[in-house]
Amino acid sequence: MTIALALAFGAVIGILLGLLGGGGSIMAIPALVYALGLDFEQAVLIALIVIAIASAVGAIPKVLIKQVNWRLAGVFAVAGIPATFAGSAIGDRLPQTAIMVGFAVVMIVAGIRMLADADADDTGGACEIAEGGINWRRCAPRSLPVAVVVGLLTGLFGVGGGFLIIPALVIMLGVEMPIAVGTSLLIITANSTAGIASHAQDATINWSLTATFVGTAVVGSLIAGQLGTKLDNTRLQRWFAYLVFIVAAYVLIDTLLLH
Repeated sequence: MTIALALAFGAVIGILLGLLGGGGSIMAIPALVYALGLDFEQAVLIALIVIAIASAVGAIPKVLIKQVNWRLAGVFAVAGIPATFAGSAIGDRLPQTAIMVGFAVVMIVAGIRMLADADADDTGGACEIAEGGINWRRCAPRSLPVAVVVGLLTGLFGVGGGFLIIPALVIMLGVEMPIAVGTSLLIITANSTAGIASHAQDATINWSLTATFVGTAVVGSLIAGQLGTKLDNTRLQRWFAYLVFIVAAYVLIDTLLLH
């Protein structure tokens, strides 16, 4: 039963990563903790491994068709990787209840952000990319704080942060959605890899479970990456946001009332 659940949840997370450039990672921790019965430290490490590999593989089709911005990905990674290590260090000093409540709050914010993205236009940012490149004097004060926040969340909660990266790229920097998705996958890969390094000494790994999760997530991400260029994902993103709210409510009830 455990392997079957790992197969199912891994596929769902991979599909969401491939379609939306993020979002699926926010469901990895609840799946591992509540469906598969792992403790939070194990869940974070396994989630980061799954997210890093699935995002990297999901980025491959985007790289091949040149739907990535390498410079933006590099800038976000440079700011986000140190923040990921900082987030991991902060998490080591917080009680489990505080971490779970914080994670539920992050899920709620992610759901709100997804709904806002689904209802908004993909064009017209506050800090658009010009033909000669990015005006970083204007854009850095808006985009770099997002990169730091994403890194902190990755280190603390084992989430990829695509729900923040995508709107930062689209709204603040004026990146077209297909390129934003591919660039987001690269950033998630870098931050998640840093998160793995920061958490590696804190938890043991169930390698068979992890391999099952990774395998189906990779397959799902590849398939969804191909379909994502042909599908309108607005409705999917909206319904996924509603699911995130439901899971967040369950996490809060379980953490505050049932324990």
